[in-house]
Amino acid sequence: MTSSFAPLDPPAGDGPSSKKRVAYFYDSDVGNYAYVAGHPMKPHRIRLAHSLIMNYGTYNKMEIYRAKPATRHEMTQFHTDEYIDFLQKVTPDNMDSFSKEQGKYNVGDDCPVFDGLFEFCGISAGGSMEGAARLNRGKCDIAINWAGGLHHAKKSEASGFCYVNDIVLGIIELLRFKKRVLYIDIDVHHGDGVEEAFYTTDRVMTVSFHKYGEYFPGTGELRDIGVGQGKNYAVNFPLRDGIDDVTYKSIFEPVIKAVMDYYQPEAVVLQCGGDSLSGDRLGCFNLSMRGHANCVSYVKSFNLPTLVLGGGGYTMRNVARTWAYETGVLVGQELDRILPFNEYYEYYGPDYELDVRASNMENANSRDYLEKIKTQVIENLKKTAHAPSVQLTEVPRTTLAGTTDEDDDILDDEDEDMNKDVRTTKRRWDQRVTRDDELDESEDEEESKANGVVAAKEGPKRRNVSAGPDVEMGSPSPVPEAGSSKVPEPEPTEQLEVEMEKAPETAPVEKSSAAVESSSTDVTMADAPTEAVEPETKTEPGTTAEE
Repeated sequence: MTSSFAPLDPPAGDGPSSKKRVAYFYDSDVGNYAYVAGHPMKPHRIRLAHSLIMNYGTYNKMEIYRAKPATRHEMTQFHTDEYIDFLQKVTPDNMDSFSKEQGKYNVGDDCPVFDGLFEFCGISAGGSMEGAARLNRGKCDIAINWAGGLHHAKKSEASGFCYVNDIVLGIIELLRFKKRVLYIDIDVHHGDGVEEAFYTTDRVMTVSFHKYGEYFPGTGELRDIGVGQGKNYAVNFPLRDGIDDVTYKSIFEPVIKAVMDYYQPEAVVLQCGGDSLSGDRLGCFNLSMRGHANCVSYVKSFNLPTLVLGGGGYTMRNVARTWAYETGVLVGQELDRILPFNEYYEYYGPDYELDVRASNMENANSRDYLEKIKTQVIENLKKTAHAPSVQLTEVPRTTLAGTTDEDDDILDDEDEDMNKDVRTTKRRWDQRVTRDDELDESEDEEESKANGVVAAKEGPKRRNVSAGPDVEMGSPSPVPEAGSSKVPEPEPTEQLEVEMEKAPETAPVEKSSAAVESSSTDVTMADAPTEAVEPETKTEPGTTAEE
């Protein structure tokens, strides 16, 4: 069936369209937070992706920032005061006294109370808001925040592992400078929180490609197109299980092309949820890493200011691989198939390759079904007639966070005054982008190591592609030696029980997707290693990690 579809595009090289000014937002504290034991959402996956980005050298091609966490005032640009106050006050120790509020705000099972909940939300939202602000000020062409993309959170309610909707907050910031913003969602779940927030306006068009039918959150039908002034500005493409790379490309590119032609957005927000990848613990699609990244590459080709965010994704090693690869796509760097050695090298056995392969899962999306949905979607887009405009107003001088170009200059001056005897300060190292015509790196090995770049392992670094369990390690263990037939067993730790998982070598067993989504305890995932060393990252000085 798939032979009639166009194949995936080859990775973009270093042509003119691939050269973008990229700002990358990462807070090293994000990996310290953990939902309750057994919960499928693991913030630690962001730290894994960052480690790959650093050790591939991708950081050399972009500026790196540690955004200021979003404040209560900034969060209430969308959320209600009462809801944010609750998130700020509730802790695992006092949660029993907030039992009524937990029911009111849907905090409990899927969205548990955990230590540092509000701070985690602040990191996620702060990166997206600051990324949008830098796009508004013309400081970058693409902003990346893999800690963002929490698209289920509602105005006064947590939902689907999401508490604060950083996407909506980022779009609100973009709308202060841009007439029209396009939101694209390639998560396996419908982006209901973002769609709901902008359902009645034509200044934001939401486009979501997702599994529909007895699947969380149960919204995103083809006929959900918006109401009032926002009618026909909500686009939903409901899909069935098992969609693969070429069929996804055959619907994604024509729909996005039509959206660009009819809507003519001035900025794009792309949510790159990794649960649409093959073998995801909660997902039911069959996209490979390159099929997923093809969407990122296509959106990039329109040369619009773009905010790229994370989202779902519950098989950590695959999410980390894909987001690292997509970071390379965004900066125009082709990454080696063989993974570089890094702090979490053991996670990627048994092959130790930068790849997420599709399985032989059956594709329930027939050509006729996809063509029918695509035709109806494009017909709905034609009803928008013309790109909406807005009343002329004075462009704001500052962002919602109050940031201006003068603020950046002041920080640069303070950094220089405080580090007069330092050849390259932390701030300058973060902001430096390596020129393509440089023959060698200017920084020395000690400086790179201090910022999270791991030197090559003094020992065998060869791949092992023998069949065997794919283990997410609970504690550090040596890399497999040459000739070893399987990944070494991890040593048990006192703090946590190590769990093993098998890679999806064959078609995954079909389950009731609704049952999988509703019960987080049915899905287990190896927690963060208790003894693994946190990768040192390029961040602002003077910060401390949350224990």
